[in-house]
Amino acid sequence: MAGKLTGKVALVTGASKGIGASIAKHLAAEGAAVVVNYSSSKEGADRVVAEITSKGGKAVAAQANVAVKADVQRLFAEMKKDFGALDVLVNNAGIYEFAPLEGVTEEHFHKQFNLNVLGLILATQEAVKLFGDKGGSVINISSVVSTYTPPNAAVYSATKAAVDAVTKSLAKELGPRKVRVNSINPGMVETEGTHAQGITTSDMRKQVEAQTPLGRIGQPHDIAPAVVFLASADSAWITGETLYIAGGMR
Repeated sequence: MAGKLTGKVALVTGASKGIGASIAKHLAAEGAAVVVNYSSSKEGADRVVAEITSKGGKAVAAQANVAVKADVQRLFAEMKKDFGALDVLVNNAGIYEFAPLEGVTEEHFHKQFNLNVLGLILATQEAVKLFGDKGGSVINISSVVSTYTPPNAAVYSATKAAVDAVTKSLAKELGPRKVRVNSINPGMVETEGTHAQGITTSDMRKQVEAQTPLGRIGQPHDIAPAVVFLASADSAWITGETLYIAGGMR
């Protein structure tokens, strides 16, 4: 049986682990050929590719720091050579750092904005060239913090509010070119990153779960099926939307 994305090509940024890895696997399971982008974790990306190909799917790993324009241009040039076209871009690469107001530095600000906002725009710029006349789907991974705005997250929350604004603006700009642009806003999700930072065993997790109607934090596989939906023809008349997947937390 053909999958929803058979014959399509998808690029997922920051796909070596966590939510990005799950998205790449779900897209491949629906028949897409997937470019698994990574910045530094080649081993993680290779593992995702191996898992996809072992199940009969198509995937390749590709290194690029999407906050760097030259890297993004190289990434998409390589992709054009390998696949010839693109149908789906998932802007998943992102970084989060928490700091009180007194701890906000220029580096803290630029590191997050350069990847979370500029990187997303640079990747979308190149993707639109490859979509061509047939159009395509851009799915931005935003966050519940764009509106929930917790303390000590002024910069991180600002980057995700920017992502939501970029999503709505580009949906209007690119709609006439048959390009749909939507964002998914996850709540707290258990990933390698949250484990490494001690978040999954913290009081913050308990507080989030207490405020979440469904009473738990998310898993990567809670997010990925919605990306498949927004990538596929099932969502052909949906653009400019922000879909919260956060167990009811807002």
